Amino acid sequence: MKRKRDLFRNILLALIVIFLIITAVPTAFAQEQQTQSIYQTNHFADIAEKVDNGVVKVTTIVKTSGRQQLPEMFNDPYFRFFFGDQFQMPEQQPRERQGLGSGFIVSKEGYIVTNQHVIDGADQIEVSINGIKEPVKAEVAWSDFSLDLAILKINTENISQELTPLKMGDSSKLRPGEWAVAIGNPLGFEHTVTVGVISALGRPIQIPTDSRQVRTYQNLIQLDAAINPGNSGGPLLNIEGNVIGINTAVSQVGQGIGFAIPINEIKGIVSELQKTGEVTRPWLGIVFSEITKEVQEYFSLDNQNGVVVIEVYKDSPAEKAGLKPYDIIKEIDQKPVKSTSDVSERIKKKEVGDKIMFKVIRNGQSKIIFGRIGEKPNKLRQ
Repeated sequence: MKRKRDLFRNILLALIVIFLIITAVPTAFAQEQQTQSIYQTNHFADIAEKVDNGVVKVTTIVKTSGRQQLPEMFNDPYFRFFFGDQFQMPEQQPRERQGLGSGFIVSKEGYIVTNQHVIDGADQIEVSINGIKEPVKAEVAWSDFSLDLAILKINTENISQELTPLKMGDSSKLRPGEWAVAIGNPLGFEHTVTVGVISALGRPIQIPTDSRQVRTYQNLIQLDAAINPGNSGGPLLNIEGNVIGINTAVSQVGQGIGFAIPINEIKGIVSELQKTGEVTRPWLGIVFSEITKEVQEYFSLDNQNGVVVIEVYKDSPAEKAGLKPYDIIKEIDQKPVKSTSDVSERIKKKEVGDKIMFKVIRNGQSKIIFGRIGEKPNKLRQ
């Protein structure tokens, strides 16, 4: 009897092992097949063809005071920041200055996403769409200086074809090492496709603007796909062809270092515009950064979880709550903060007037601070 039980148990175990092997093999084979298909087929070409009609060229006209200006491809402030003054100013005094950038369609109603710096100060904006012979006039539906994002609106009644919106993905699920495809109009060369990988996430950088302000990016995607002036505002795509970021800047310091804004920064804004026609942004009023090894050592912190407050805007909800520069935010609403994206996401999910609680470290001591979320002032959106 015991021998029969042992035999039955062994047979059962063998059947379980065989079942697990059978179910695992197709999954492994499918993953290997997908990896091979990227190299052995025109996978990136298929992505580019799929989204091509949803990528647009953004042309801006800025009326000037008659001073000497740079050629149109060098008007992007990011070009001048990273490349300096090595290009000579031409001996001409145009009355109008033209700028070029990229964008992508996000709705059939005519909403188009781009960078705020692409359309900043523009007196006239036009977008060029595949299949439509003449450029289409666009208006700014919403823009935000600090996020460096803008949404344009075109009148679809005057367009003979249906628009092709791109599908927005989920940038919170990105991992370093994943493939990324950038499409845009670098240096005026329309619908240029470049491919690379995501190098890192949550990168903070600061870039000075023409108006002597400093634009602080707190949560950028770093990638090695080639990005040049004119790419700004174009889509960064994953291997499914979904938009995961908005191409923004390139560094001159090292080769193959570009940056994109995560698509999750704009998804809720697009949805709100479609539903209500306007955008109300929850706002705290702080500039913050990741805790580097140097910051950890300087403040004698146990780990690098959390964020360090760099600046607190005057008369902001953060100042009224009592937050100060160099505070280390460790928790928000009793939930641990690990990175800058945690802070951005939690503020974004709040409504204007909502209560918020911070656990911070200040001068080596833990403090609990209470505040309320405010509405982002118009002067900070422009």
